[in-house]
Amino acid sequence: MDFKSAAEKIISLKNADLELRDQLIRNGELGNGYQKAMQALHHKNAEILEEIIDHIGYPTTEKVGTEASEAAWIIIQHAISRPDFMRKCLKLLEDSNPETHAENINIAYLSDRIAVFEGRPQLYGTQFDWDENGQLSPNIYDDLNEVNERRKSLGLNSLEEQTASIRNRTQKENQHLPADLKQRNEEMKAWKKSVGWIA
Repeated sequence: MDFKSAAEKIISLKNADLELRDQLIRNGELGNGYQKAMQALHHKNAEILEEIIDHIGYPTTEKVGTEASEAAWIIIQHAISRPDFMRKCLKLLEDSNPETHAENINIAYLSDRIAVFEGRPQLYGTQFDWDENGQLSPNIYDDLNEVNERRKSLGLNSLEEQTASIRNRTQKENQHLPADLKQRNEEMKAWKKSVGWIA
């Protein structure tokens, strides 16, 4: 597989992902648990992307261009039922000697996502979930000042500003607190165990 055909395939996978997300938003179903159709698509996309990565290595901007490299990162971020694949991709991305600002931000988001699924504090405050007050809030992090310093070093806004932005977007997308947050969290914990995030 050459870089050009790999790029085209990766972009088509991302487009299918975003089309399904838009459909779920229109139907008011986004944020109400991990939809079976979305989980199946994320799993399939991850399998195809892993085959591509096994052929060409990590799809960096230098290899496949900016659009396809960003598309690959989205697919990896969404491959949450494939812990080993996400960890593998983080290592490959770190080892690729990222030269672009975007790739360093991608590392921050992916490392945070993995930390949250493993039950560890995130370092950059990029991952959010519903809290008991019905608001989207950052998942656990180590120290607010340190998080904001790390965010600043990447050119990101403060965690307080990002929280306001996330909550605003959630309202626009008509996302809402799950009907039974406790049950949803218990189901999430069971799901994490079933796919291998936690023991």
